Amino acid sequence: MSMLTPPGMGGKYRITGDVYPRMRRPQRRRRIVLGAAAAVLVLGAAGWGTYQLVDVFSGGDGKKTTAAGKPSDCKPAPKPTAPPAAALPKPAQITVNVYNATPRGGLAKATADELKKRGFLIGKVGNAPAALDKKVPGTGLLLGAPGATKGMFSVVGTQLKGATTKVDTRTTADVDFVIGTAFKQLDPKAAADAALTALNKPKPAPGRC
Repeated sequence: MSMLTPPGMGGKYRITGDVYPRMRRPQRRRRIVLGAAAAVLVLGAAGWGTYQLVDVFSGGDGKKTTAAGKPSDCKPAPKPTAPPAAALPKPAQITVNVYNATPRGGLAKATADELKKRGFLIGKVGNAPAALDKKVPGTGLLLGAPGATKGMFSVVGTQLKGATTKVDTRTTADVDFVIGTAFKQLDPKAAADAALTALNKPKPAPGRC
């Protein structure tokens, strides 16, 4: 009797042939496993791509950003501790010649006296030369040697807004203050002092962010 003959059959029924049933894992379970693995790979790839985009738009330095998009560990610019490399001259180091180019009398002396009170050295005072007399349409004109542009023009210019500047062929270290036809008076001393302070204030160093 064959081992494949069911018991009690007495050999009447036999399994013949070379095809036998085989035990196989259900196809549905395999598909579920493969689908889950594919989903994990897709989610992983999507997460990595998102991380790369965030890294690119945040500057790529891995730093956290605030709601405004700035690095959260951004440090303010350090306060300057040293004076500027090329310090501007002080009023007491500048000699100013005051000339009146208007038809109004007494402006040169009054302006020179006020500039002296504000710390400037006063040189010549009088009417403007014929080349400039009644030919300065603005509030004033500052004349000086090319070297005056390195600081003297800026310092004297704090006393009168709107004054124009021009260089000439002189070699001396003085500055001509030519009063123009639109001149009324020097700027108030408080405003001039504030402008002079701002002019000498060192510019802050750029931030580290």
